[in-house]
Amino acid sequence: MKKLASLLLILICCSSAFASDPETKTFLVLFKSKELKEVKTNIRAIEAQFADNFPTRFYSGNSELALIIEIPSGNFDKCFLGEFLVNLENGQQIQLQQIAFRLYDLTENKVLAQQYREMYEQSLVAKKKAAKASKADS
Repeated sequence: MKKLASLLLILICCSSAFASDPETKTFLVLFKSKELKEVKTNIRAIEAQFADNFPTRFYSGNSELALIIEIPSGNFDKCFLGEFLVNLENGQQIQLQQIAFRLYDLTENKVLAQQYREMYEQSLVAKKKAAKASKADS
């Protein structure tokens, strides 16, 4: 019985050690500073509203303002994120998609980039095979 209990304990420890974390989704939201001024808000205020629930980072510089939001795995997509309400300084609420310049799902784009890379590598292999076959025929 002790052996069975210790085996069960070892299996539980090993399974938790090898368990994969659920993949988070990462979204990139771009803003134009002129549009944010029109609705009387700023990127720091928007980031603070999302930071309560999700890990976020924002970047400002010479180009558009960028906000990166990491959402734990779930059925979130960029359309659902765009429907989030953002509180403005004057007490009004507006959907994120109405003030955002662009909204990208970086996780989805990462998968697409991987698929394109694999297709490109397959085309290179096919070209090499075709070149070897044509040299063999000559």
